[in-house]
Amino acid sequence: MAKKIVLAYSGGLDTTVIVPWLRERYQDCEIIACCVDVGQCGDYDEIRQKAAKIGADRVQIINARDEFVTDFVYPMVKANAVYENKYLLGTSVARPLIAKKLVDLALAENADAICHGATGKGNDQIRFELTVKAFAPWLNIIAPWRIWDIKSREDAMEFLRVRGLPVPMTVEQSYSRDENLWHLSHEGLELEDPETEPDYSKLLQLTVPPEKAPDSPEYVEIDFVKGIPVKINGQELEPVAIMEELNKIGGKNGVGIADIVENRVVGMKSRGVYETPGGTILYAAHQELESLCLDRQTEVFKAIVGHQLAELIYTGEWFTPLREALSAFVDKTQEPVTGSVKLKLYKGNVTPAGTRSPYSLHNKELASFTTGELYDHKDAEGFINLLSLPLTVRALMRKHYDQNKGDITI
Repeated sequence: MAKKIVLAYSGGLDTTVIVPWLRERYQDCEIIACCVDVGQCGDYDEIRQKAAKIGADRVQIINARDEFVTDFVYPMVKANAVYENKYLLGTSVARPLIAKKLVDLALAENADAICHGATGKGNDQIRFELTVKAFAPWLNIIAPWRIWDIKSREDAMEFLRVRGLPVPMTVEQSYSRDENLWHLSHEGLELEDPETEPDYSKLLQLTVPPEKAPDSPEYVEIDFVKGIPVKINGQELEPVAIMEELNKIGGKNGVGIADIVENRVVGMKSRGVYETPGGTILYAAHQELESLCLDRQTEVFKAIVGHQLAELIYTGEWFTPLREALSAFVDKTQEPVTGSVKLKLYKGNVTPAGTRSPYSLHNKELASFTTGELYDHKDAEGFINLLSLPLTVRALMRKHYDQNKGDITI
C-alpha cells in the first residue's frame, strides 16, 4: 500500500481525474502533484489551486526549461534525429527529463511510488517507466489507465462530474495534447480517422495554416557554434529565448506542421498532428550548415547514427549507454559545425538562402567549371577505371561464357 505518491501532474483531464482516484484508492496516502515545466505555457498559480481543489496534499512546480533545451533538444538537433522521416520527437524527448525530475523528487521526499497518466496503449508509459527503472527501480509505479475502470475520455469527464469536481475540457475539444518549448501535439477525435483532413483553422495553436501565412517571404538567419544555435538575426539569445523566437517566427509563417501516421512502440499505428515551427527551422538550418562543414564519410555515417538515436528517443531509451555513446560521437562531428545559415520562410516552406562557415569544405576553385590548379580533369579517367574494375571483370566473364555456350546465369 503506497503511503506517499509523486504524481506527474499537468492539470489536464487525465491527471485531474487521477488525483481523486488515488485519494479513493489509497485513502491514507500523501499525494504530491509535480508539474515539470518544459515550456507548457501554463498558469502555475492556477495549476496549484486546481490540484489542491481536487485533493492533492502538495504541489511542486519544477522549472526545467533551460535543461530541456540544452541537455535534450540540442543533442537531438545536432544529431538531426527524426522518427519515421517526419516526427521531430517533441513529446518523446521531454518525457525522460520529466521522469527524472519525478524520481529526484520521490527520492528527496522518501516517497514509495510514482504515478503517471499515460495510457496502456501509448508510448509515454514506456518513456516514464524506463527512466524510473534506470534510476530507482525499487520505486512502485502506479499507472491508473492500466488498472482502473475508465475506458474513454468521456468516462473520465463523467468521473469528475459525479463527484462535483471541475472538468478541464469539453467533449468537442477533448484532444490529447502535449506542449513544450519544442512542439505541440494533437491526437484523438477526428484525427483518429486517417481519411479525415484536419481543420487546421480550429486545431492549430502555435502555427497558422500555411494558406493564411503572409503573402511575402520572411528571412531568418541563425548562427551556430559547434552545432549549437547562439544567435537569431544577429542577436545573441539564451537557449529558451532562441526556441521562443523561432517558434514565433515559424508559427506566423505556417512552418512546421506534420500530419503523421506513426508506428507506436506497443505495435499499433496512430495518427497525430504535430506543430514544431521553431524546431523545423533549426533542423533545416543545421542540416544546411553540416552539408558545408562535414566530409562525405562522416555525413553518411552520421545519418545512420541520427536514425538510431531517433529510435532510442522514441522508445524512451534516453538514459542508456548506447544513447550516451551515440551522442558522444555526434558531439565530435560538431566541432567544425560553426557558421551562419539564412533561410527563407514562405507559407509553410523553408528553403536555404545562403550558408557560410570558416570551416567550409566547399572550395570554389575545385567546384567551379573553370579548370584550376587543384584538379586535373585527366585524373578522372584513372579513377573511373579503378572504380569500374569489378564491373569490367564481370562483363568479360559473361562474354567468355556466352562465347563458349556456358550454362551459368549471372
